[in-house]
Amino acid sequence: MATQDNENGQAAPDSEHLDRLHENLARVEELSQRLVNAFSRRDAARPELNAPDPSVFSKAAGAYWSEMLQDPAKIFEHQLEYWGKSVKHFIEAQQVLAKGALVAPEDDGPEDPRFSNPLWRSNPYFNFVKQQYQLNAQAIGQAVQDSEGLDPLERKRLTYFANQIVDMMAPTNFLATNPDALEKAAATEGQSLIDGLENLVRDIEANDGELLVRLADETAFQLGENIAASPGQVVYRNQMLELIQYAPSTETVHATPLIIFPPWINKFYILDLKAQNSMIKWIVDQGFTLFVVSWVNPDPTYRETALEDYIEDGFLAAVREVKAITGQKQVNAVGYCIAGTTLAITLSLMKKRGDTSIKSATFFTALTDFSEQGEFTPFLQDDFIDGIEAEVAERGYLRSHIMSRTFSFLRSNDLVYRPAIRSYMMGEAPPAFDLLYWNGDGTNLPGKMSVQYLRNLCQKNLFASDGLPMFGETLRLSDVDLPIFAVTCQTDHIAAWRDCYRGMQNTSSTALTFVVSESGHIAGIVNPPSKMKYGHYTNADTSPDAEGWFAAAKFHEGSWWPRWGKWLATRSGKKIAAREPGDSSHPALCPAPGTYVHPAEKADL
Repeated sequence: MATQDNENGQAAPDSEHLDRLHENLARVEELSQRLVNAFSRRDAARPELNAPDPSVFSKAAGAYWSEMLQDPAKIFEHQLEYWGKSVKHFIEAQQVLAKGALVAPEDDGPEDPRFSNPLWRSNPYFNFVKQQYQLNAQAIGQAVQDSEGLDPLERKRLTYFANQIVDMMAPTNFLATNPDALEKAAATEGQSLIDGLENLVRDIEANDGELLVRLADETAFQLGENIAASPGQVVYRNQMLELIQYAPSTETVHATPLIIFPPWINKFYILDLKAQNSMIKWIVDQGFTLFVVSWVNPDPTYRETALEDYIEDGFLAAVREVKAITGQKQVNAVGYCIAGTTLAITLSLMKKRGDTSIKSATFFTALTDFSEQGEFTPFLQDDFIDGIEAEVAERGYLRSHIMSRTFSFLRSNDLVYRPAIRSYMMGEAPPAFDLLYWNGDGTNLPGKMSVQYLRNLCQKNLFASDGLPMFGETLRLSDVDLPIFAVTCQTDHIAAWRDCYRGMQNTSSTALTFVVSESGHIAGIVNPPSKMKYGHYTNADTSPDAEGWFAAAKFHEGSWWPRWGKWLATRSGKKIAAREPGDSSHPALCPAPGTYVHPAEKADL
């Protein structure tokens, strides 16, 4: 900082830096007031949705105490090991300082991308903090393991919440122990902290008092212009959906049309981001007549909307209208995530009714057998679902930020803490990343449907076991018997591929193609061939268990899209002249991506 001598001959900051300091102090005061006002508007979720029932921890404490009484030697051994490592760590740091060398002691701790700054290894202060944090994390993990007498479900929940505490307490999450943030604050004379506070206030104001970290630059994208921009028209609309027919890009198309049912937990345009990674554009370019459902974003008036409404006024209505527009007796259908689950239920119902309108079914990362709950186990127990049931009984719908927060904390370092550090401590603007922009564009869920899905499918697993009572029928996964192409993702933390595989095995399909794509729930699906980024595994024999299937599977470089395109083409009939969107009884209502995709917007029916 530049200085000048005052009248006493002492160095003093020059007027330019004093003015900047006063401006920053005034800015902090203004932002602090905005922060208080923003928090005052917070409409908090029920307490049950913010933390597990205290019994999770009381059971763990009881199990730990019981194990200490039964086998005190093991518990004391682990505690003394932790104490010994902590004291040894302290002494080593003191010895280095006593020698007058400002260097860190030897560090053989595990590699962790959060500690990539060289100061975590070279600076004795930061190195001491890091190593002690890692020792603490190991001790907490060991304490969970030492808690004998817990059933597998309780242990799984305890492990999850213990890991959340460990991640939350990482030194990178606090300014005084984050060298990246401190270095930038010093280099910018504190401006980065002002910018970070500004980002924090904006995020809280934008979410009515809720702290949801903005992951992407929202000003960088405009629906219908640089994302969700594939040309098409809304050709049908009801209270549940808008049906978009995309304009052809080839002179001829396959006769049998294709309908994609995306999940209604998010917006459909994950399949139509930028042109270079748009699945919708790619499908149209392969010569298919493509229809895509854009689901309505529910408000309190959808309180009584049930899974039956999504089937009757969603899936069956879309199939009916597509058949009418194209003049075809059958369609091919795709269901993604929860829409894949519901597509399977719809197929069971159609089987009961003798309806053969769907020729083949493709499932993207779709769970149909919930006997294993995977990483969602902590949130699929009665304490959380009771809270959701009370929440939707009060409001009529499940607010989007509650679902978004749940999904984010399954990957808290990547989707919560790292973005928060970048935005609030470093003062950086979020990146212009289309996928993250979509990730932040959540939707609400109808009250009745939410409870049905959580109770009857996730908890009771009725569809894959005793049967799901619906429409006066008992619907079962084993009713599904048409040709299936199922795509799953190797590192999917939402719909684990092994669980998806078990569900597909429980269908009665005699023409099952199963694929495991590299990467996760989104990147494994939105994997265009042009990028040659992720490969995929195939194995025609779907009789072994998941481990046996994968052990014998063949790996293929590149995207699974072309493989699926060939499979679909053999089930899509002869080539005919390309169809323009709509017909005389289905005039274009508006251009794609439609009206339901926009926030809090619902067109007149």
